[in-house]
Amino acid sequence: MPSPFLSSEEYDERAHQLYNEGNYDAALDMLREGLALYPDAVELHVGVGYARLARDEFVWARRCFEEALVLDPDHEDSLAGLGETLLKFGQESSALKAFTRILELGYQDDVELMLQVARVLFREELMDDAQRFLEVALQQTPDNSEAIAMLGYVEHRRGEADAAIATLRRALQADPEHSEARIYLGNLFYDRGDFEAALYHLERTQPDDHWDELGIWRLIELRKSTYRLADDDESLKVWDERLGELEGEPDAIDDMLSEIEQKAGEQAEREARGQLELFGALLADLSGKQREQEAHNVVARDGREYDGTFAEIVDQMRADSTLPARTVIEFMQQEARRGFSLTGVLIPSGDAESFIRASADAGLLRILS
Repeated sequence: MPSPFLSSEEYDERAHQLYNEGNYDAALDMLREGLALYPDAVELHVGVGYARLARDEFVWARRCFEEALVLDPDHEDSLAGLGETLLKFGQESSALKAFTRILELGYQDDVELMLQVARVLFREELMDDAQRFLEVALQQTPDNSEAIAMLGYVEHRRGEADAAIATLRRALQADPEHSEARIYLGNLFYDRGDFEAALYHLERTQPDDHWDELGIWRLIELRKSTYRLADDDESLKVWDERLGELEGEPDAIDDMLSEIEQKAGEQAEREARGQLELFGALLADLSGKQREQEAHNVVARDGREYDGTFAEIVDQMRADSTLPARTVIEFMQQEARRGFSLTGVLIPSGDAESFIRASADAGLLRILS
């Protein structure tokens, strides 16, 4: 039952705390309770809109932001929320109009709002518009490490690697504890093959700073190769544990790879039906077995060389990995996932030859023979 002793501001504050904790259902309940008492409270309508956005309920979110703008047509947070929601519906011009209206109303000095809009535009790959709002933020606070770092991310997305590295270095000069910028910079150096610089930056992060597995994988690989560490070295334990936390549940990429493999298996089964299909499959299998016995020479990105059949090479790579206790299939599945995160290329993990050849096509290793 609504409590008449709470003001609309107190309802908004409590809901905001629940939202920040990721408890969107409880935040919605709190906001609805507040709206039952204060139906014209703009902030409560805005809060409901953002809670709906967090739950991917875009139609309802849009309605909430529009209701807030009916009550206050120039409410900056309502305009920002509406713009973000419109982008979900592909209404880019209307969204940009809402964002531009915030500038027209004179909210350039609200740096957090400028960064919020820039993040939304960045996620939607609208780099020019994201940079526009970042530059507004930097005009107000030139040493804002968050704005500087985001500008570096924009430059990298545009393919301006040198500019991105210089900008991210500037962000770290403004705030040496900006872990996201440091991880991003470490990955950029890794991509350029400057492993010493990559290790320098990645080693200056903590496991809890990482919300993506890529930087941790690279840090572990670089530490092992640079310091000649064994797989079970005590200094790697905390990083392996963080990897386990991040890998705890399958994500969208895992689901996609599993679905692709399942569909490929179903297709192979259908093609095997009938005598002609069966005969062709037997010939293909024989040819595959012959290829499996051929010796090859493969060089990984870290310079390690592997010799043998494709199956033997994959097994050697698994043994050299940070988690050698995994099965070969588990190793290929994890590396396929990591390769997709790095290159955007889908790498099959059903057999050793396909895995290695696709990894080579993605630029993750080289097949010399």
